Amino acid sequence: MKLNPTTEKFVLHWGEMGTQWGVNRTVAQIHALLYILGRPLNADEIVETLGVARSNVSTSIKELQSWQLVHTVHIMGDRRDHFTTEDDVWALFRTIVAERQRREIEPTVRFLQSLMDSPEFAQENEAVRGRIVQTHDFVNTLTRWANEMLRLSTGTLTKVLKLGASIQKLLR
Repeated sequence: MKLNPTTEKFVLHWGEMGTQWGVNRTVAQIHALLYILGRPLNADEIVETLGVARSNVSTSIKELQSWQLVHTVHIMGDRRDHFTTEDDVWALFRTIVAERQRREIEPTVRFLQSLMDSPEFAQENEAVRGRIVQTHDFVNTLTRWANEMLRLSTGTLTKVLKLGASIQKLLR
């Protein structure tokens, strides 16, 4: 399938953006393609559209499924699997944040806690202990805040994010 110029630019940019976030370019491009088209595609359509190997598409789809960003759907009269993603950008944001927390932040919190709980921690110099405790407290605070924000309705979350730095006025 030939993409319109704007759609193609979006998919290519999403792929570049993905690499900046540590995501494989093809994985990000497939996600962008499914998101921007807003309809299920089968693997052959993805291969044809992006010009990548079938094996790359299969691997990338599995990665996106492990992130809960892509789901398999079936279309009447077609035996092939088709793939789709959420069409609500806020729902995608919530999924990505939740998965990053689960994969990256929670293990870090557990690691820092295990350092603080270890017998060797008491023997470490005061500056190192302080930095580990500060880091643990910071990550915990950020995690609690993120979890609270993700529980807000989309409308409320939008308002909070649009407040930005002006929220300082409320805190004075």
